[in-house]
Amino acid sequence: MAEIKDPENTILIELKDGTVTIELLADVAPKHAERMKELAREGAYDNVAFHRVIDGFMAQTGDVQHANMEKDYNPGRAGTGGSDKPDLPAEFSKLPHDRGTLGAARSMNPNSANSQFFINFKDNHFLNGQYTVYGRVISGMEFVDKIARGEPPANPDRMISVKVAADA
Repeated sequence: MAEIKDPENTILIELKDGTVTIELLADVAPKHAERMKELAREGAYDNVAFHRVIDGFMAQTGDVQHANMEKDYNPGRAGTGGSDKPDLPAEFSKLPHDRGTLGAARSMNPNSANSQFFINFKDNHFLNGQYTVYGRVISGMEFVDKIARGEPPANPDRMISVKVAADA
């Protein structure tokens, strides 16, 4: 487990193989960091599937509307929804999409990020300046690497629980 410097801006995602610790970059993307904490505190991310996992690219999750595997899970719609909160404005920065960074998933509209996010399996610098980077894995990337692949995966993995470290 990594040393947690700021528990209020650290997310703990429990996966089947272990805990992933994410440092939120609240100074770089404050609205995105705040939204993730808000949804985590509501329990909205608990049991949400990784609905799009591309080997050598990234693992996407966070569709709290259609991908909760314990409540109204719809594999055909997973990845098309968000939360009941308004979309977020882009918070692009100079931070690169390196292995282990968290990016905000969105539609073609740069200001359409809501609840979905992805974790980069490798450096994906072609995404730089196009998707908001708002966190980075500081421990547990080996558990992210074990997430079932597919679009959607035949047997998707899920975020068992998502908590703000200050509350854990």
